[in-house]
Amino acid sequence: MSISINPDKCTGCETCVTACPFAAIEMRDGKAYITEACTVCGACVDACEFQAIDRTEEAAKPAVDLSAYQGVWVFAEQHKGDIASVSLELLGEGRKLADKRKAKLSAVFIGSGIRDKAAELIAHGADIVYVADDPALKDFNDDSYAAVLTTLAKQHKPEIILAGATAIGRSFFPKVASTLYTGLTADCTMLDIDAATGHLHQTRPAFGGNIMATIVTPNHRPQMATVRHKVMKPAARNGSRTGDIIDVTFKQAGTVRTRVVKTVEELTETVNICEADIIVAGGRGLGSAKNFAMLEELAKVLGGAVAATRGAVDEGWIAYSHQVGQTGKTVCPKLYIAAGISGAIQHVAGMSSADVIVAINKDPDAPIFNVATYGIVGDVNEVIPAMIKKFREIRG
Repeated sequence: MSISINPDKCTGCETCVTACPFAAIEMRDGKAYITEACTVCGACVDACEFQAIDRTEEAAKPAVDLSAYQGVWVFAEQHKGDIASVSLELLGEGRKLADKRKAKLSAVFIGSGIRDKAAELIAHGADIVYVADDPALKDFNDDSYAAVLTTLAKQHKPEIILAGATAIGRSFFPKVASTLYTGLTADCTMLDIDAATGHLHQTRPAFGGNIMATIVTPNHRPQMATVRHKVMKPAARNGSRTGDIIDVTFKQAGTVRTRVVKTVEELTETVNICEADIIVAGGRGLGSAKNFAMLEELAKVLGGAVAATRGAVDEGWIAYSHQVGQTGKTVCPKLYIAAGISGAIQHVAGMSSADVIVAINKDPDAPIFNVATYGIVGDVNEVIPAMIKKFREIRG
């Protein structure tokens, strides 16, 4: 559907501007103008007394021949030429799906100076690796990466395409799905194949993790999903595996709207929270930024990483890269220590898969205790220093 304004009928009364619940209409040269924020809700159509606004139905797309699509694809993410661990997890899951469909598993590898790493993807389960190795692809760019994957998908017609629910996957994958006119399920924690129909069952948490929704794309191909990091087992390496490595010539389709001016890496003494087996997280209950120093000290003693809630990040106490939750990262450590965290469902959705959760909060009724393996009712400013002292003694 689409919304359009007939400038000949528009009187500039601005009634539609106030009627739009999404602030998607503005006045330009005395006439109403619909911006990209429009959701085609139709409120402006009903509000216009002069019938200057029309809502039209777009022609339906022709039915897709599902039998023309075969194979499972994985977007193999890399950082500075090193294959990301989430890519190995996707290969492990992709291998299972491909075997169920009796199809080949392919990996799409995009970057610069990465050609010699393609064999590793075969060793971890891929049958085919499409390598787009070009200096223009050195830095991640939505338009460039989407152009490569979209072009390949149109040419080879895979049945399923998976990517990690990382900053990169979440950024460019929706553009690919939109261009291919297909569905995309984000942040999946479980995937399976319906043996009778071949439909991909894409399961993800919904409503803050209170329910698990299983989504299918019955009428369109490819079936696309992003998968949360650390929820699936990585594929085992088999150096004797063989496969095909196919070089892809990169050709940018359309205009590249953005460019990387500078990459600034955040320096930290602790490890990446997505890779950490031990995480010490803090919330607003810590009271100030300086108290995060305690968490950093405890994390250092345990060999873990420091994380935070959105509240702590919004206060400016710690960088966004440490945020866990629905609007941050999903983690799955062996031990998660939640210090001064109330337990809002948005945060719990990102850490509830931890093997052991230790909650520290002076409020005995805090919701965090409902998901905790062990609970400590007390002041974090007293409990954390005591834990640091004890763990130092234990670890010598």
